[in-house]
Amino acid sequence: MSDEPLPRFAPTAPRLLPDHPVRLALLDLLAEHGTLTATEAARHLGHSSGLCSFHLRQLARYGLIEEAPHAGGRAKPWRLRWEDTGDDGTTPASDGPGAEFATLTRALENESYDRWLEHRERAPLEWRGREDEAVSAVVYLTPSEAAELARSFEERLRAYAVRDASPSRRPRDAVAVAAIARVFPLLTPPHDRE
Repeated sequence: MSDEPLPRFAPTAPRLLPDHPVRLALLDLLAEHGTLTATEAARHLGHSSGLCSFHLRQLARYGLIEEAPHAGGRAKPWRLRWEDTGDDGTTPASDGPGAEFATLTRALENESYDRWLEHRERAPLEWRGREDEAVSAVVYLTPSEAAELARSFEERLRAYAVRDASPSRRPRDAVAVAAIARVFPLLTPPHDRE
């Protein structure tokens, strides 16, 4: 094993982005749970621990995750890899783990959607014939209305969350589908405000 530092995620380096749905799912799980072993990930995703272990090692190879401190033994927990903290042990809020993960998430979402558009002719026929179901709109909302809109989307998705934790509850023809909602104010560029 080399002592060279692993490459870090950067939005300008798309070659480092995961290119496999299992890797994307593993990143989501790690963001949600903090640390996971391959066995725990397999239980959540309905895959073998060997497959999860392989993809966890690939994510580590690209510097997106790292081995979490543990007491030893065979179980190897993994965690997301964030930028180093400063000398005082803090990370500025605008450049901290949350910001880095948000950047990674947006890049992965965009990459996945672009991949779908580019390769949808390879999808099963029942998915291929569908119109693009991307929905976007500009609406005028108060901050509390925007928060309520985001919450309602999240609540609707929760109805399907049991299928993630329990693969036996998935319909036979169910596949992983990205459901993305971003609710944010449109900021007027400085030159347009004059």
